[in-house]
Amino acid sequence: MLEINNISTFYGNIQALNDVSINITKGDIVAIIGNNGAGKTTLINTITGLLKPKKGNILFEGNEITGLAPDKIVELGIIQVPEGREIFFDLTVRENLELGAFSRFKKEDKEKIYETLEDIFMLFPILKKRQKQVAGTLSGGEQQMLAIGRGLMSKPKLMLLDEPSLGLAPLIVKEVFDTISELNRNGTTFLIVEQNAYAALSFSNKAYILELGKIVMEGLSKDLINNEKVKECFLGKRKK
Repeated sequence: MLEINNISTFYGNIQALNDVSINITKGDIVAIIGNNGAGKTTLINTITGLLKPKKGNILFEGNEITGLAPDKIVELGIIQVPEGREIFFDLTVRENLELGAFSRFKKEDKEKIYETLEDIFMLFPILKKRQKQVAGTLSGGEQQMLAIGRGLMSKPKLMLLDEPSLGLAPLIVKEVFDTISELNRNGTTFLIVEQNAYAALSFSNKAYILELGKIVMEGLSKDLINNEKVKECFLGKRKK
């Protein structure tokens, strides 16, 4: 579905990604884990066209998307839920969700779009209850649900989630990842970048470990979560 081939991305003269290659198959939940400064957000922004790589290429469903404008990448079916949620705080919950379908309003009947809205209200009942509430007054967990719901309004094939657990209580983190698992069972493919390695490895089927812009380890999540080096470096468990 998504092939990232030997991508290198720079900020000026500073290299943030170095020869990164990743493969995502339709139906996957793929996790990218790493510490602050590892290059996780840079990778997401390169996929979505916010940054242009100096080297390498990106294919989506067999088609080259390297260098495409972000709005064109959205129309192809790739959606980013950014770190910090980036919802529109002064707009209502419903207005935020409707903005997520901006590209669809130009091409589809409104009736189909509002069917998607009702699907999201079924997925996140609290958002239906608070649809007239100003988004900035929601709790952190509710804002994350809104950010995911806004992304779903475009009916994406691939969702890129940047630190979905950031600032959330453990019970809310589990709720968010349970929702991701449900969406995945219903056909959405996910790439998740996370510092919370345990959550990411627990809910994904494949993972890559990124350090200082390089992939240093990859494999099935169930294997990596039991790897002694991963335990020592990311899960807070030391070898006996």
